[in-house]
Amino acid sequence: MRSHCQALESPNGWNFGLSIFILLGILVSYLPQHYRIIARRSSEGISPYFVLLGTTSGTFAFANILTLPESRADLACCREINAFGCFSGILGVAQIGVQWSCFTIILLLFLLFFPRASALSPPQPPKSSTPSYRVALVVVVICISHILLTALVHLVFIYRFPHHLRACAEFFGIAGTSLAAVQYLPQIYTTWKLQTVASLSIPMMCIQTPGSFVWVGSLAGRLGLAGWSTWGIYLVTGMLQGLLLAMAVCFEMRDRRERRDKSFLDSATDGPGENQDDLAAEAGGGQQDDERAPLLRNGR
Repeated sequence: MRSHCQALESPNGWNFGLSIFILLGILVSYLPQHYRIIARRSSEGISPYFVLLGTTSGTFAFANILTLPESRADLACCREINAFGCFSGILGVAQIGVQWSCFTIILLLFLLFFPRASALSPPQPPKSSTPSYRVALVVVVICISHILLTALVHLVFIYRFPHHLRACAEFFGIAGTSLAAVQYLPQIYTTWKLQTVASLSIPMMCIQTPGSFVWVGSLAGRLGLAGWSTWGIYLVTGMLQGLLLAMAVCFEMRDRRERRDKSFLDSATDGPGENQDDLAAEAGGGQQDDERAPLLRNGR
């Protein structure tokens, strides 16, 4: 048995626990976004270009770690070590695979619940900042085509050019990092233009923003500086997501304050209005009694 595989067979308890925590955290962090889109039955406020860049950069990141020689060595050790050591050794691959899968679900929900005018609703002029359903459909087609093409390139390098796997992995990593570097810019722009959170999930970003930096530390500790093309993606996205989170929290606090003020003004307006109506009714009744009194006296 190789020394590398022997090290995987007895994993460090702290690193294993941290890796499991990150894996579960990635899965849980995306659930609020999935739920918010489904609960609102709308993906309004989510930029199609954010979905496009996020899916393609995630695909490149997944292909990167699957192609890295270090990751392939870990996968090869599963033939020589026990199941626990194998599971521990591929946790890095599982983390990125879960992240890619969860974002792909956002892609599908984005198209499924994309806001469209129904046949019963009157047609409204489209806003300049609102993308059309055709744009959303094109984004999904591009993402699916990109997944298939990336998988094909990955397989070609594994079976035809195995000595160039590191170069292929670094290409995937650099491409993914480049896309991730601008991934949040369309969403930041869309949220700023709408001045509202809409279907964007703040709880998701609250979990993912600090989690990104923890994940970077975990991947860097596992892959070292040689794996910079893998963990560099999440360092960039963590910083940009933090900026988007700060903007979303500001808009949400402003909207809640406006709703509270409006509710207070409505209650204050309704109260005096009712009292004035009661006073007017009493005054009107008193005036009618005063008008009847002389007639009654004259009649006597």
